[in-house]
Amino acid sequence: MEQDNGKKGFFDRLKSGLAKTRKLLLTDVDDIILGSKEIDQALFDELEEALILADVGPAFTGELISSLKEKVKRKELGSPDVLRRVLRETMREILLRNEAPFRIPPGEIHSIMVVGVNGTGKTTTIGKLAHHLKEEGHEVMLVAADTFRAAAIEQLEAWAKRAEVPLIRQAPNTDPAAVVYDAIRAVKVRRPGVVIIDTAGRLHTKVNLMEELKKMKRIMGRELPGAPHEVLLVLDATTGQNAIAQARMFKDEIGVTGLVLTKLDGTSKGGVVLRIAKELNIPLRYIGVGEQMDDLRPFRAEEFVEALFAQNGR
Repeated sequence: MEQDNGKKGFFDRLKSGLAKTRKLLLTDVDDIILGSKEIDQALFDELEEALILADVGPAFTGELISSLKEKVKRKELGSPDVLRRVLRETMREILLRNEAPFRIPPGEIHSIMVVGVNGTGKTTTIGKLAHHLKEEGHEVMLVAADTFRAAAIEQLEAWAKRAEVPLIRQAPNTDPAAVVYDAIRAVKVRRPGVVIIDTAGRLHTKVNLMEELKKMKRIMGRELPGAPHEVLLVLDATTGQNAIAQARMFKDEIGVTGLVLTKLDGTSKGGVVLRIAKELNIPLRYIGVGEQMDDLRPFRAEEFVEALFAQNGR
């Protein structure tokens, strides 16, 4: 029962967090639908403009408009008020393609390399993820490989204490690859579990950063076959289209196996979730809607769409 209450609490926070996105996206859509007497090209043009302004992206918008036109041809859309339901269903279908929760094999070392630019909430996400995985019964260890910012090491140390998990760290300005090397060797003599590695995110030195991340990946793979088992990219939902550009860059440069979208609460740019799902084809693992320890949860397409379309007070 307590777990159900936790889920309900998170859904309420998600619903509340998506309020600005809901207002931007659905208020315009509802105005267009309610103001139309018939489904025609003018209606589709207005709908297309409203969706693109809501950061859902041209690819998702194109698929939705094509789907609606097809339904008109088949006489499945008799009146504009059906459009909202079709919009909801199309969103759900697209997001379901990217719903892919973590699969952590029991009894093995599972390494997660967490990447992303500074300011996305990367270190905070790692702390919350450690807490979440520990709650699920996993042994968890954190590794502070963002050695260029002493504050990053201290912040991760504080989260490790909150989550009550061990932390491997070295002095600031140590070679990050050396930290990772020591961490993997230490993990191999402990009980199997999850090792989560924080990395630097200094985007203004993009080439150096990517080379550093590639070096860390090589060392992990050499010391532990198959590592890193997950390269998790943390994106800030409030940056909208910039999040897409960052995702493409990290995907192309080092490979990304999963995404975390943070700061969904209080942004009108939550529609970027749809753009990510449609354009990037990278599994969306987790979403974050606040600062509390349990405000990071596995992404569920059904839950997200239900929260987005929820009426106020319901």
